[in-house]
Amino acid sequence: MALADLCRGIELILTDVDGVMTDGGIVYDNDGVETKRFHVRDGFGVKLWRRGGGRFGVVTARTSHVVQLRAGEIGADYVRQGVELKLAVVREIVIQAGLEMQQTCFIGDDLPDLACIRAAGLGVAVADATDELRQAADYVTSARGGRGAVRETIEMVLKAQRRWDEMIKKYEA
Repeated sequence: MALADLCRGIELILTDVDGVMTDGGIVYDNDGVETKRFHVRDGFGVKLWRRGGGRFGVVTARTSHVVQLRAGEIGADYVRQGVELKLAVVREIVIQAGLEMQQTCFIGDDLPDLACIRAAGLGVAVADATDELRQAADYVTSARGGRGAVRETIEMVLKAQRRWDEMIKKYEA
């Protein structure tokens, strides 16, 4: 099936965090407080996606207060942290959303994301993902994790759905 056809049915985008929404680096300050660096355009892309009626969520193996803060800031519908085996949780979210796996995009970067990439209607690997993920994915972004890969994916889906122009009209005036 053509990539544009896979994109047309997407209603839910789920993503890993470390290595996808961030560059994968984990920084601790002298007090042991973890910090992460998120790309602002990824966050704005999520807001556009949600403004257009799409749903968005994160499924991550690690647990971090910073992730909860960022998810709240961008309006994530689903936040699941501390998830070792992600596919079961992804399926649970899809059922909760009243959707099918074919209507779901999953964005990942490393082996814990592999089953989700394969099961999703649109499996996306970031540019610097492991070889296994890039080979399994329907699409590999040009952008690296933490460098706009989520935004790139959202734009691709919205353009395939012919909704991008309506999303940017407000900013053209």
